[in-house]
Amino acid sequence: MKKIILTLLLASSLVVTGQETEEKGTFTLSGTVDVYHTSNLKSDSPGSVGILYGGSGTPNSFGLGMANTIFAYEKGKAGVVADLAFGPRAVSANAYEGAINQLYAYYKASEKVTLTMGQFNTWYGYEVISPAGNFNYSVSYLFNAGPFSHTGFKLDYAASEDLSFMFAVTNPHGITDGANPTSDYQLGFQTGYKGQYFNLAYGADGFGETDVLYLDYTGGFDVSETFFLGINAAYSNSSDADSGYQGAALYLQNTFSDTFSLGLRPEFFTYTSGAGDTSVTAFTLSGNLSLTESLKIIPELRYDTSDDMIIPGFAGIEKNMTGATIAAVYSF
Repeated sequence: MKKIILTLLLASSLVVTGQETEEKGTFTLSGTVDVYHTSNLKSDSPGSVGILYGGSGTPNSFGLGMANTIFAYEKGKAGVVADLAFGPRAVSANAYEGAINQLYAYYKASEKVTLTMGQFNTWYGYEVISPAGNFNYSVSYLFNAGPFSHTGFKLDYAASEDLSFMFAVTNPHGITDGANPTSDYQLGFQTGYKGQYFNLAYGADGFGETDVLYLDYTGGFDVSETFFLGINAAYSNSSDADSGYQGAALYLQNTFSDTFSLGLRPEFFTYTSGAGDTSVTAFTLSGNLSLTESLKIIPELRYDTSDDMIIPGFAGIEKNMTGATIAAVYSF
């Protein structure tokens, strides 16, 4: 992502006044904007599939994603990040009316250890809130089901260039609009090795349950110079609620040129419950066309099918839906 970096010069160590050199910080500004048009191939059905979390309520029309602006300042071992996001996509992922995507301070205790406190996007899962960080424009069921952001404390430890660990204590992830009104918390853990990550979260979810376990594997491999295989598999369960979910998605992506690549995301997802499981399958074909270094066009065709009729936006209405979308994503 192209960033505007303003670096203040260090004062000369030879100043005749004899004053000590004052180190200045580094400020960076970056962000994204995305818009789209979506339609379904069943004109008598409301909404389209997968554009926003839980399905779009806008059937055949143009729509706004979000405007995302990230302000970051670092001086010495410490820094702050204010990640502001506005628009329907941001509101769907955050109870702060979409205004605060991330807001945190960090301290680099050593070359290997970083301490962070505030609100930060989840370590869990393959996809992220901003569409600029995803190959597909529509989001997966796995992304919808998992946490979006956390408010609390985390410790990152880089054991080596290949091996890393993360430990976290946060509010329940369902609480994103202020202080934690309960005495319940959520614990988090991540270990990564050469681009493969195992993620865990356990505790209160902010939706009434206090024993929810989330397990997740996220990784990928360069099969060839042009073909990439990404993998996401997840499992969640609450014994008290006797419910959870499990699923897997593949990210098959091939680069044809410097400006065009094509990817297929097959996904299989199941809500588990003592009362009976319900499942849905989705296949998403997306192209990435770079018109400039900053502007990317994403044409996408998506097919969702469920014998249990649980497609978001069409629950109890349709067993299958096909959506066609074209999106523009600008990064700066």
